[in-house]
Amino acid sequence: MPEIPATSRRGLLFGTAAVSAGALLTACTSNEPKKSEAATNNVPAADDKPGKAVTIGFAGPQADHGWLNAINENAKSRAKRYSEVTLEITEGSNDTAAQIGQVQTLINKKVDVLVILPADGKALTQVGLQAMKGGIPVINLDRIFASPQAYRCWIGGDNYGMGLNAGNYIGEQLKDKPNAKVIELAGLDNLELTKQRTQGFDDALKNYPNIKKVARQAADFTVESGQAKMAQLLQAQSQFDALWNHDDDQGVGALRAIAQAGRKDFLMVGGAGAKSAMDAIKADNSVLKATVLYPPTMAASAIDLARALGQAKGVSGMSELEIPASITLYSAVVTKENVEEYLPTGFS
Repeated sequence: MPEIPATSRRGLLFGTAAVSAGALLTACTSNEPKKSEAATNNVPAADDKPGKAVTIGFAGPQADHGWLNAINENAKSRAKRYSEVTLEITEGSNDTAAQIGQVQTLINKKVDVLVILPADGKALTQVGLQAMKGGIPVINLDRIFASPQAYRCWIGGDNYGMGLNAGNYIGEQLKDKPNAKVIELAGLDNLELTKQRTQGFDDALKNYPNIKKVARQAADFTVESGQAKMAQLLQAQSQFDALWNHDDDQGVGALRAIAQAGRKDFLMVGGAGAKSAMDAIKADNSVLKATVLYPPTMAASAIDLARALGQAKGVSGMSELEIPASITLYSAVVTKENVEEYLPTGFS
């Protein structure tokens, strides 16, 4: 996957150094009191200029999914942008014991900062705590550890917001349709993120009393599972008005099942922001009309944060001396009207 160019938002976040302001005095007369403005900090913010050398350890799960592969590619391409950054990246594993071992290897290498996207946040909490107690700050990427003591900064997507925005988009499309029916093709039910996406979706639908969710099926974030589970839903539901699919990879399979069944009587909203989904939205030749973003560019931002942390710098555009403790990304809804804007961020 080619390097994704820096977005304007990231440019704002990690752009030029913050300006230090001293006390400003107004012109003074006998009738005018002196006025002053509080000074801001003078700690430099991270920018694109080379700074102190930083070695960043990156550990993620196995890249067996388009989104996870895009996570790795974003991290690697972003690190290459900085001449003073060395990236130590593991092979990745969905086996928690193996991933713990990979992180411990990075700790033993004495990297300056760790970026960890855990296969299972709860299971990897202890190794995050080990790194933090050993003086290596951790950027926890997306799947959150069970304790805030296990990371210095968390950055990730908004799973609840993803479901909420999908539900609100569908709600607006169907708000004038009496007795509208929707179905949901979820991801892995043993993941907390799946529960959050469903909760957000259900909460959004509460704003539209004319809409009822009549079916839900969990898939496994794969093309094969998406096709199989969608076929089951189509067989069980002879009529409905909208489908929300949590994941664009399994959505490829879902669209195959829909095409095989010859169904065109509903609209579909995807999730994550795959290029294939955006291409289909742009072509406007299928039931897929929108996708709700869960941007893998968060990995590039995690590298930016790790670099700033390793160089003891702040974040441009913010007055604080330190980088934030958490950053939640926004789940924008991509439609035919705005797809051109988001296409460069689509992942394969």
